[in-house]
Amino acid sequence: MLRIYKSQDNHFALLDAADLAETTPVVWFDLFNPAQDETRIVEQHLGIEIPTRDEMQEIELSDRLYQEDGAEFMTMTAATELDGDSPVKVPVTFILKGATLVTVRHADPKPFHLYATRMQRPNGVSCESGELAMLGLLEAMIDRTADALERIGNEVDGISREVFRKNNSSVTKKTRDLQSLIEQIGQKGDFLSVIRESLVSVGRLVAYHTALDGIGTRKAIKESRQRVKLIQRDATSLGDHALFLSNKINFLLDATLGLINLEQNQIIKIFSVAAVVFLPPTLVASIYGMNFDVMPELKFEFGYPVALLMMVLSAFLPFLYFKRRGWL
Repeated sequence: MLRIYKSQDNHFALLDAADLAETTPVVWFDLFNPAQDETRIVEQHLGIEIPTRDEMQEIELSDRLYQEDGAEFMTMTAATELDGDSPVKVPVTFILKGATLVTVRHADPKPFHLYATRMQRPNGVSCESGELAMLGLLEAMIDRTADALERIGNEVDGISREVFRKNNSSVTKKTRDLQSLIEQIGQKGDFLSVIRESLVSVGRLVAYHTALDGIGTRKAIKESRQRVKLIQRDATSLGDHALFLSNKINFLLDATLGLINLEQNQIIKIFSVAAVVFLPPTLVASIYGMNFDVMPELKFEFGYPVALLMMVLSAFLPFLYFKRRGWL
């Protein structure tokens, strides 16, 4: 799908590909899962070669950030499906050729739709160049990431309360609940890893764009430079916050595993105490169960009840001792 936007009366206006001419001032070509003929239209209009999907997935820095045919090619890792628990990493390529921006993507991050919808409203924010359009898209992605981090932070706080403040009467049930919390902690950790990778990618893209010699000679307004600084600052701040949440996740994981070990040790302690409590009466019963000819106690009239009493006392006294020590 190819969407063509031009600047008209301080807002974006969609332009049909059939009405596109060589002299048409286009601000933004948006290629979403493009067909070959759509890619060919953009290539012929700008005189560049659009990278393929396989080329966009390359991880080498030289394959992601480079200049060619008088254009800047910048590929970043974007995070999609941030509303759920399993975000997806997708490559998104920004191409700047003069005052025109080309975006190439094979997924549909929500910020693209939100930004395009906002910019098509009448009397909106003025955007007359592809560079400003790219910065606006990056700002929308940063805002989307900030919302996702805020939601994850609240969910991590909820997990923390579950780990440290929830009391269950059943040890087995509590252990099972802690095991389910480990799965939630793992999901949040994977989520934060995707976000951190995306933020690092944004920082590298902006740093590369600002480091080019061309940006000093480009007729960039002061607002553009300020927005670049804000994007870098926001990406760094959100990256630090994501790192803080990752450390908190690791702490909760260690704490949860420690609590599971404590609960399992409690179960083992119960069996150990029970074995110690029943050991003395077992010894008494074993002694009087021996088959010897000479056992004077067997001829005692009250020998049987006395033996039973000895077994009860030998079991009760250790139980009372453990109870006072707080082991039961």
